[in-house]
Amino acid sequence: MTKTESLKTKYENEVKKALKEKFGYTNDHKIPKLHKIVLNMGVGEASHNAKTAEAIEKQMTAIAGQKCVVTKAKKSIASFKLREGMPVGAMVTLRGERMYDFLQKVICVVLPRIRDFRGISPKSFDGRGNYTLGLKEQTLFPEIKYEEVDLVKGMNISIITTAETDEEARALLTELGMPFKK
Repeated sequence: MTKTESLKTKYENEVKKALKEKFGYTNDHKIPKLHKIVLNMGVGEASHNAKTAEAIEKQMTAIAGQKCVVTKAKKSIASFKLREGMPVGAMVTLRGERMYDFLQKVICVVLPRIRDFRGISPKSFDGRGNYTLGLKEQTLFPEIKYEEVDLVKGMNISIITTAETDEEARALLTELGMPFKK
């Protein structure tokens, strides 16, 4: 994949053909593809500090390239000093061109910035062809300046595919360039 080639054109030109040959699909609509990517960041401390919630919302919006939704508590839990309606996290759902651009950024920029990186675990599939990747800090993304971060938080990146099995989804992500451990 060249620098100017997007992940979507790579999927259309190379990945579809490779998956069709490997699994013997007769119908092009059966070939697995990316459906959406969901970014989720849980921030329990945000319920007590409004500035933290604003900072996380700003960072999540910068990372995703679109406005995030602040998730709120559905129930009150006295032992956690949590009331119904308090902010507890942020999430973004990416589809279309933004989804492919984000995945390319994760594969080419974010994952190589992880210290002692040897590949991502191939065991994080859910049994239905979806993959979830956990990152320990949001500072891995180039949009986040380390000096501006007051609270280092992790995030989950869920890659939802149209694949019916984990094997098909793993083949799709591998063809797109995801570096799985051997």
